[in-house]
Amino acid sequence: MIAIHLGAKDDFSHDWKAYCERNNVPHKLVSVYDNDIIDQLNGCTALLWHADNVDYRDQILAKHLMQALANTEIKLFPNPDTLWHFDDKLAQKYLLEAIDAPIVRTFVFYDKKTALEWVDKTTFPQVFKLRKGAGSNNVMLAKSRSHARRLVKKAFGKGFPTLDMFAIFKERIRLYQIGKEPFLGVIKGFVRLFIGDPFKNMSTVEKGYIYFQEFLPDNDYDQRIIVIGNRAIGLKRMVRENDFRASGSGTFFYERELFDMECVRIAFAVSKRLKCQSLSYDFIYDGERKPKIVEVSYGYNKKVYYPCPGYWDSNLEWHEEKVTTQDWIIEDLLNTTE
Repeated sequence: MIAIHLGAKDDFSHDWKAYCERNNVPHKLVSVYDNDIIDQLNGCTALLWHADNVDYRDQILAKHLMQALANTEIKLFPNPDTLWHFDDKLAQKYLLEAIDAPIVRTFVFYDKKTALEWVDKTTFPQVFKLRKGAGSNNVMLAKSRSHARRLVKKAFGKGFPTLDMFAIFKERIRLYQIGKEPFLGVIKGFVRLFIGDPFKNMSTVEKGYIYFQEFLPDNDYDQRIIVIGNRAIGLKRMVRENDFRASGSGTFFYERELFDMECVRIAFAVSKRLKCQSLSYDFIYDGERKPKIVEVSYGYNKKVYYPCPGYWDSNLEWHEEKVTTQDWIIEDLLNTTE
């Protein structure tokens, strides 16, 4: 019996439910938020939950519940190895450094004095990030020493909101101007400036640390490689106009020949080392044209990957066939329950 937490209409769970119905896989729908979730899982062999980075309940609950269930016989997606560093760039820094993965150099400080000393010695620009955020939210370019000093003082002062509603509103306007956001979305963004967002309203401010990442120039795209078990797919994302960020640009390419196979090789190797069930990697190049990992995430917008023409297997062989990432996830999990 497979337990599925049925989430938002655009998350993975509806695909998992459809898969079970098509293939006559015994399943039941559960709610991880219910007080009796442990009782609901009695008799189940697996639990699938697409924990969300912008649902405050998931941020509070997911890592703890999945770690607790790891002590049972229930198979999990995401398992703790896959989930514990999700949407936490601080965790990812130490995780990837510990296994000597090729990452963009990252600098984190936990007191203002040390941070300011580093700012006074380093060169600019540097990329500033909060530990939480997707789609380029909470990411900006610190172009000067004075700008970086202001960020440090804020990080160890009043802090940063987990969601910058004004930045999100500006992004909605940008998407509307290029035809990728309805006008209603702009109106909703404007209203959110005043009423906030459930995730923002229920989250604490980000403070007590500052995170910078080395700015690597001359990257007009990144390569996102997603590894699910023994399969990998690719998405080339162009940076936004007059910007350095690729995430959220909306300009994508999928052709096999566009991808650097070294990125695919690294992604497979890191996933195997970390024992992750599903992990997406964002790659850019350093000055020597060597691929570096910017960050990782177990979750992603599934609709963006529907046009992928095929996948690589773990031997780096290409398979030209329909990509069904959510089916791969549940198939891998079912194989471990047999």
